[in-house]
Amino acid sequence: MHKRTVVVTGASSGIGLATAQRFASAGDQVVNFDLRPPAGDAGAGEWVEVDVTDWAAVGAAVDRVAETHGSVDVAIANAGISLRRTFLEMTEKDVRALLDINLMGVIGLWQAAARHMVAARSGVLLATASTNGSAGYPYYADYNASKAAVLALARTLALELSPHVRTACVSPGYVMTPMQRAEYTDEMLAEVNARIPAGRHADPAEIAEAFHFLASPQARFITGQQLIVDGGELAGGTASSHGVVFGSQDQ
Repeated sequence: MHKRTVVVTGASSGIGLATAQRFASAGDQVVNFDLRPPAGDAGAGEWVEVDVTDWAAVGAAVDRVAETHGSVDVAIANAGISLRRTFLEMTEKDVRALLDINLMGVIGLWQAAARHMVAARSGVLLATASTNGSAGYPYYADYNASKAAVLALARTLALELSPHVRTACVSPGYVMTPMQRAEYTDEMLAEVNARIPAGRHADPAEIAEAFHFLASPQARFITGQQLIVDGGELAGGTASSHGVVFGSQDQ
């Protein structure tokens, strides 16, 4: 496979960092759009300070990547935030800020990258969605809505941009990221693990593998779809939300 140019937003930590590292380790040229750099020598490619809510800045950064490296082959919209609180506690300011990153940030990156991909008649648009976009989860109403919207966006653009540009989402379940760790106590994490058939949270590297597959030639007939990586959580239907405890992995 020839060396590709891969843009990943929010790649200074968590799923984004693991994804950038995965592509970089395969020999791809990776560019990380984030407001802050990754810590230390992360092996995650080049960092560019970009605010994903600023479409003009994103567009200019994508254009520079295309000019410098000759193409934009894969664009992964990963930057996102979540806030745990009840629906009645949500403020307009917080909801708008979340949607500006989780939804508008995806649209902005994908549009900027797609302009180059359509001209080149080749490219892959990927995004981090979530199982929250396919099922109801309390305390994350705006986050859930943003992820459902990203899934709808991927389906729509699969129709508009085919046959040369593909779209797809990775929909993780619970992943042990810094964001997750900040929101959940040890007791909450243990309770969640007990309701996941696999018995644990995913490692960010496992989500990165899903992105790497979707960007590969082996996935060239996949577009407008989501790849769910959740340890069997959604396979149980509503079981995980009603306190069903699955057997230990040691059994």
